[in-house]
Amino acid sequence: MDTGSFMQVFRREAGPGGRLSFEQFMRLALFDPAVGYYTAQRARVGKGRGTDFTTATTVGPLFGELVMSAAGKLLRSRGLVPGAHHFVEIGAEPDGGVLKGLPHPFASARTLRLGDALELAGPCIVFSNELLDAQPCRSFLRKDGAWWEQGVEEHDGVLAPCTLYPVFEDWLPAEAPEGYVFDAPREAAALAGRLAGQAWSGLFIAMVYGRSWHELAEGAPSGTLRAYHQHRQVKNLLERPGEQDLTCHVCWDWIREELGRAGCASTTLQSQEAFLVHHAGDFIGAQLAEAGGGFSPRKQALMQLLHPAHMGQKFQALWAWKG
Repeated sequence: MDTGSFMQVFRREAGPGGRLSFEQFMRLALFDPAVGYYTAQRARVGKGRGTDFTTATTVGPLFGELVMSAAGKLLRSRGLVPGAHHFVEIGAEPDGGVLKGLPHPFASARTLRLGDALELAGPCIVFSNELLDAQPCRSFLRKDGAWWEQGVEEHDGVLAPCTLYPVFEDWLPAEAPEGYVFDAPREAAALAGRLAGQAWSGLFIAMVYGRSWHELAEGAPSGTLRAYHQHRQVKNLLERPGEQDLTCHVCWDWIREELGRAGCASTTLQSQEAFLVHHAGDFIGAQLAEAGGGFSPRKQALMQLLHPAHMGQKFQALWAWKG
């Protein structure tokens, strides 16, 4: 995709003022049907040429086996039967899916992809992996003792950041140093609420990276919005619109609030390492025993998923019961 195609869409959406909020820009750059990063027919995830980032699914089927084992154990701990529950993954890549090609103990396994209707009913395990961090995010700058909505504007065919207008919301920090950036992933929380609010019962699991509201408000002075292109973090969020990934840490407090409003209870947040070790420990033990003291690709994959220096602490799992 050439930059000119995106600029045509940007100008159409921005209108005579030539400006959009960052959230509106991010929605275009990621999800516009014509120029969006996630709507393009291309490989995004993996280690191959042209991909931009890796996820837990990149290590192969082992991640799906771990998720399946953990979900089954959690269901049985509540006296529920895995075979009576439908495993529904939200937001996998077109050719992906954590249980793709794997035998499983559930009533069924299906994947809802971008553009599919979010229709959930009956006993379910509602699962997502790195879905919530890819939702459009608002961004605010502390200036002159107030919070200002951040936006994007065009200058002679080039996109540039701009400051739009002061915003007063009770979920913004009351105080912050001048120049502090507060990135607010409100849409991620709203999506979690929409998923949880449908007519299903069972287990909700979201695996993603995030921070508490206090961490976002006090410990992230430059915000958490990031761009990735060909496995490199890109400083300029406006570079290559529609061709690079844009992502933001979710806010756990907001997601928990939305889940609670939708009827979810017993919400638990764990690191990916803790979640998999606690709930798929028997499966992990069997894999290590089979590998023995030697090296094997599956043992290496386990290390990537569990070790704190790799994905074990970088990602978290938020899970909750509904019904």
